[in-house]
Parts: sequence; C-alpha cells; structure tokens
Amino acid sequence: VQLQASGGGLVQAGGSLRLSCVLSRNIFSFKALDWYRQAPGKQRELVASISSVGITNYADSVKGRFTISRDIAKNTVYLQMNSLKPEDTAVYYCKADDNFDTYWGQGTQVTVSS
Repeated sequence: VQLQASGGGLVQAGGSLRLSCVLSRNIFSFKALDWYRQAPGKQRELVASISSVGITNYADSVKGRFTISRDIAKNTVYLQMNSLKPEDTAVYYCKADDNFDTYWGQGTQVTVSS
C-alpha cells in the first residue's frame, strides 16, 4: 500500500492550506485514515482522523480550524487547514490502518510564518 501526501508549503499566519493523501487501495479497505504531524524536537502527534464510517476526531489544538474529509472515488483523504498559526509548523503525515498493518505516507512540510 502506498500513500502519497502533498499540498504543504509556506503560508502566513491566518492563511489556509489543503493537504491531500492519495492511497493506492480502496479507502473502504482501511479502518481509519489519519493525519499526524511532527514539529522539530517534538513527538509525532495525531491531528485528525476519519473512520471507515466517516466519524471524525480532532486534536484539541486544531478543533474548529482543521477539517478532515475523504473522496471515495479518488481514494484520497484531505486535511483542510484554516486560520493557520506558527505553532502548526510541522511535517504532516497521512496514515492508514487496516486489520493487518499500518501504512505511512512520506510527509509534507507545512511552514506558517508570523
């Protein structure tokens, strides 16, 4: 299984970005699809997740600003990030879990300038 993440970049505080993660297999074959992030010197943390039935969860730090969604026809999961803050700067990773394994994308850098 391959996950291809894209959409990162440099944005000013208050701006928006949309991350995309294209999966090489049907989205419904996974129990959950997640976005994680890792800032320099910090542990990787869960940002948002969406289950196979569409239930979403968010880290407290991004609630109300980030939205996770999926396009079933395109086997793609998105992370819409609004009202970005400098503390959102990190490498963002998509992750997928099925009943047997966990799969990670390669990461995309998001940098928010103040």
